[in-house]
Amino acid sequence: MRPVLHAHCPRARLRRTVETRCEVVRARDYSLVGTRIVDLSTRGMLLQTDAPVMTGEELLVLFRGPSGDWYDCDATVARVLHGRRRRDERRAIGIAFEPLDPWRDILLCDSLKNAPVAARGTRPTL
Repeated sequence: MRPVLHAHCPRARLRRTVETRCEVVRARDYSLVGTRIVDLSTRGMLLQTDAPVMTGEELLVLFRGPSGDWYDCDATVARVLHGRRRRDERRAIGIAFEPLDPWRDILLCDSLKNAPVAARGTRPTL
């Protein structure tokens, strides 16, 4: 029997709106970057922040999944939303996770399946 690779699961790529605890710090100096998740997927998250952050900066991410499990992973800043567009209320950063352990990836995907899908182009609420 051929194993099914979770990396090809279409549900894993969907961003989900979740309200959960998190802490994101810079890897170089451990300064706090943010604690408010806008949306989350198994590949990354959108995080509200007022801290000046550069694209490509390495981060350490600790968050609690919807099922209550804690996830600790390395990540990189993929994009910075400066809050200059009309639809942006605050600054935010797109964070790309380093690949999670396959088992943890499956657990996170399963815990996110009941969360609502994040609408594209909407602004984060305060």
